[in-house]
Amino acid sequence: MAREQDLIDEAIPKSNPKIYSGTAIRAFSVIFTSIFGGVLLMQNLKAIGKKKEANYVLLGSMLYTAVSIIIINIPARPITALTLICNITGGVILSEYFYKKYFPNDSVYEKKKIWKPLIISILITIPFIFALVYTSEH
Repeated sequence: MAREQDLIDEAIPKSNPKIYSGTAIRAFSVIFTSIFGGVLLMQNLKAIGKKKEANYVLLGSMLYTAVSIIIINIPARPITALTLICNITGGVILSEYFYKKYFPNDSVYEKKKIWKPLIISILITIPFIFALVYTSEH
């Protein structure tokens, strides 16, 4: 009987891990791209032990971003609004479908601060902005 109780105790987490909120995932997807929101959701899923699902979410967000880039660049002159529409759609899919699927009661989780991923995202994005500015001038 004691062994059964030990197994039950091991299956129940002692405390819930900290996670990024659905709002943070959506915001990173909209401001940057779905890959950034996908990375945050991937980290959340890994924190609760869902490594396989975490890898699928990251792969899906990478594929979605690649398809978005292709769609945005189909017109001879890319339409800026398409970028925003694709980013919003990706953010909604990640935050409203996947986040809510795996974290239906997210109030039991303490939320992580977004400063570290925000700084990393900005540092990753800056070279791309400079490249866009430089290529548009030449």
